[in-house]
Amino acid sequence: PLYIVIIKFVKKVLKDTFLLAYFQYSFHIFTDMHSNSVFSIGLMSGTSLDGLDIIYVQLDEKDYSKFKILASKTYDYTDEWVEKLKEGIHFSEQELKIIDQEYALLLSHHINQFIKEKQILKIDFIASHGHTIFHQPDKGITLQIGDGQIIANKTGVKTVCDFRTQDVQLGGQGAPLVPIGDHFLFSEYASCLNLGGFANISFIEHGKRIAFDICPVNIVLNHYSKKLGLAYDNFGEIASSGEIDVELLHSLNALNFYQKKPPKSLGIEWVFEFIFPLIKENQTSIEDILRTFVEHIAIQISKIVIDKSSVLITGGGVFNSFLLQRVSYYSDTELIIPSDDIVNYKEALIFSFLGFLKVKGEVNCLKSVTGAKKNHSSGVIFNPNNS
Repeated sequence: PLYIVIIKFVKKVLKDTFLLAYFQYSFHIFTDMHSNSVFSIGLMSGTSLDGLDIIYVQLDEKDYSKFKILASKTYDYTDEWVEKLKEGIHFSEQELKIIDQEYALLLSHHINQFIKEKQILKIDFIASHGHTIFHQPDKGITLQIGDGQIIANKTGVKTVCDFRTQDVQLGGQGAPLVPIGDHFLFSEYASCLNLGGFANISFIEHGKRIAFDICPVNIVLNHYSKKLGLAYDNFGEIASSGEIDVELLHSLNALNFYQKKPPKSLGIEWVFEFIFPLIKENQTSIEDILRTFVEHIAIQISKIVIDKSSVLITGGGVFNSFLLQRVSYYSDTELIIPSDDIVNYKEALIFSFLGFLKVKGEVNCLKSVTGAKKNHSSGVIFNPNNS
């Protein structure tokens, strides 16, 4: 092929490995510009506040399973931003308008930084999940900040965001939205389990894609790790040193949410209303809280994955080896851990895919998953305003 011939020639001319690598990347992008490929930047910020995930992904208009993550990076939040995002639930309407704009400027800064660092040449659109401040679908409320028009203006690139609001307006949970990506990008697995701020799962049942939130994970584990001066419990070592508080474990497992049938989803409000007060009431040490909550997570997950033959598992919780040990203790299901890029950036990848479907005007939200009145194409498209 012409590509191989040219690369062999360039190798003789370019001795500098960086220049050669850059040429290969540029040539690859150039040739793909004239194919079925679409290039997108995807952004994801989870409730565990462990940073802003950004990816540069190549999608194929003809075969959705042929995606490639070309570049990725996580940008840490400053302490000031962690506090703002954590306290946003208590902000006034005016304060929310301000943080919506400020956060969009922060996202734009990191996107432009990412483009420069990764020397990105071609972008068809940006897809941003934003950061969830409120999620109370039963009350018709969901809010993800990060003004799309500001992002489009500051980056000069078409931007798709606000993926949850329309679904809530149609009577759905507005979550989880990742299952459409599971369906098209990871269909070879019996189910897809993500361990982020919350654990959520997606699988086919009676010919339909079903998905729902299972229980809180890192949003609780990280909260208590921070009380020990740590961002998170590395490999679950602190949890493994604690003792199970049987009374607390029983109370956690008895929470009403676990008796509900899907569609169902969780938000940080639920954690503040039910989880933290329950833990405080038991007055247990941090080590024992972590140990008990890991057991709680493992029990709740094992109830769901027990009949699934192969489970693709992603998200930050994958690195909590003690948690995975406890899940395996309760279930014989095969837990499949993919490459680090997929583990760390699967949600950013899928929101990029959601944006891709929105731009094409195709369904990206399934009523079988969220409980909405109909399948629909969710999200809002913002074009740069250069005036």
